[in-house]
Amino acid sequence: MLARKPSLNTEIRWHAFLLNPDMPLEGADYDSYVYEKFGDKLRSREINNAIYLAGHTVGIDFDFTRVKRLPNSVDSHRLVRFATRKNRAAEMLEMLYQNHFIIGRDISNRAILIDIANDLGFDEIELREYLYSEEDIVDIYEQNSKSHRHGIRGVPTFIFAKQFAISGAQDPAVLQRMLSIAEETQHEFDETDTQLIQRIN
Repeated sequence: MLARKPSLNTEIRWHAFLLNPDMPLEGADYDSYVYEKFGDKLRSREINNAIYLAGHTVGIDFDFTRVKRLPNSVDSHRLVRFATRKNRAAEMLEMLYQNHFIIGRDISNRAILIDIANDLGFDEIELREYLYSEEDIVDIYEQNSKSHRHGIRGVPTFIFAKQFAISGAQDPAVLQRMLSIAEETQHEFDETDTQLIQRIN
């Protein structure tokens, strides 16, 4: 999609958002959580089936039957931060999604997170020191609070040019339109900036 906008100056930034900020560090039993949230398994099956069908249309085979634990995602967000500093955030996110939603691994388990990072070739000693420290934990919670204050209530949420936001699974055509709006905004900013420089000179 971005390849269709070669003139657009883009940078993808991933922000932490916690759907369950009060989740215990060890996560929760998936079936028990579903029962508490929806009252029965039927509603959960309906939601999961809708997600499966949506994913299947784009080649993603979600398998919620393998998910036994609902994770606390703080350490997963930290792992993305760790990868971001090495310009590999997208790879890490893809691995986290695959391991949780397709394979069913518990991504609140630090040993599993280290194993996932090892598969991508990250240094295990450096990663272990990071995950077993408190680095970035406060920042993750602060960023989550900021997102909620800005009215974000779910994922995915896409923010364009720091001004325009849209939430939920979207048709590619919608996202393409948002990129066009962001591109127009960028051009307007560049023109205004040029005029300002000319006036100063």
